[in-house]
Amino acid sequence: MDFIETSRKSLGSAPNSLARLRPPEPSPDFSVISGKLPLRIGSPTAWLNLTHAATEPPSMPAKNFHVRQAAVSALRAWAKGHDYAETLIERHAQRRKLSSADRGLLQAILFGVLRNRRLLDHWIGKLRDGKLDAETRDILRVGLCQLLILNLPDHAAVNETVEAGKASVRSLINAVLRRTTLSRKRLLDELNDLPQPVAHSHPDWLYNRWRAAFGTRNAISLMEWNNLPAVNYFRVNPLAPFPASLPGTPLEGARGFYQIDGSLPSELLASGTVYIQDPATRHSVELLNPQPGESILDACAAPGGKAFLIAAALGSAENLVCSDSNEKRLPRLEENLERLHAGKATVAVHDWTKPAPTEWHHRFDGILLDVPCSNTGVIRRRVDVRWRLQAPDIPKIAITQRKILENALPCIKPGGRIVYSTCSIEHDENLGLVESFLADHPDWEIRETREALPFRDQTDGAFSARIERKVALHTS
Repeated sequence: MDFIETSRKSLGSAPNSLARLRPPEPSPDFSVISGKLPLRIGSPTAWLNLTHAATEPPSMPAKNFHVRQAAVSALRAWAKGHDYAETLIERHAQRRKLSSADRGLLQAILFGVLRNRRLLDHWIGKLRDGKLDAETRDILRVGLCQLLILNLPDHAAVNETVEAGKASVRSLINAVLRRTTLSRKRLLDELNDLPQPVAHSHPDWLYNRWRAAFGTRNAISLMEWNNLPAVNYFRVNPLAPFPASLPGTPLEGARGFYQIDGSLPSELLASGTVYIQDPATRHSVELLNPQPGESILDACAAPGGKAFLIAAALGSAENLVCSDSNEKRLPRLEENLERLHAGKATVAVHDWTKPAPTEWHHRFDGILLDVPCSNTGVIRRRVDVRWRLQAPDIPKIAITQRKILENALPCIKPGGRIVYSTCSIEHDENLGLVESFLADHPDWEIRETREALPFRDQTDGAFSARIERKVALHTS
């Protein structure tokens, strides 16, 4: 059952080409940070201190090197482009029949390695001379992550990571990890002398892009944000009876949203009383402002988080049409709407890079285009985006986004509105794309935009723009 709203929409047909809508992060990291994050800009150790504070070492069975083996296997599969990090956690946890605690440890290690991959490789280079095969490097990444990032006990991190390796490399792994425990203070003290993208484990091109767009201080703050465990929020379902109590803290400025206190509220989620959603996702639907009786299209709808926000505003999903290019994702969308007491929407398969069906022309009062994007606003949740995304991908993605916007135009009624939205923070995908569209369509105009930036707003990154046809002025 998909309780978690995801905005990870990306392009292509295989993981390494920014493929398909990506699955949600299945559960929070060990713990989440309460309240506003006290980001200390400019200090590479700031995020590391916060990571240690936010990540309590899990209780571990006496022998669980199989968790380290699972982590290494998942990393090998990820490197080969077999799947996304979130999916790999579930797959390897089920394959090895891991307990809930061990599954949490697996997730913490895998996410920790992917969030800090570049820094871990820097440390490995300091501790070990010579070449390493890919699997041995992944084992060392797993070990150093436990020792230097997750702050797990030395004996468990060393001994059980050594056991996860093949007999032929165990002595090498043991030597490097023992050296790490002796060199810990020096390695951490040297963080402040490292280049920022190395210390914060981001590609140079992405850091340089953000520095040009937002300034050095904000670019560093953004990288710090991306490396912290994601805070989870839920929204109360207005279509369900209000619960007697809520396990969360109301979020200021986002009515109906709560920050989760403790574990996920499974019973409330199963009953559809609440659902998991970051407050940044509300902006696009608030701009669309669906009204009861209107006909609304959610063009890129699966898995249905924003579709439900629309249905809640309409009073039900009766006048809502949801489409998606992936037929296999639509049953989950329908299940989510039913579970959330929204009823049945009209669902259809359509690829919006192609012209719209003629029966949809001039049909809708409002259209939401939550388009596939680079996901740079949600790297905190989608931990592998920074490594999958390449600089040439962004202009390619923008071409597809523009096609989707163009193909939706014939479907709007006179006087209707379109909301274009992404979970990207890139100008080329957001305001830059909308302004380019308007330059070619002077009869359309922007009525309102909203932008959420993680380093400023303490939420996922997002962009939304409401566009409408200009009202013709007649003179007598």
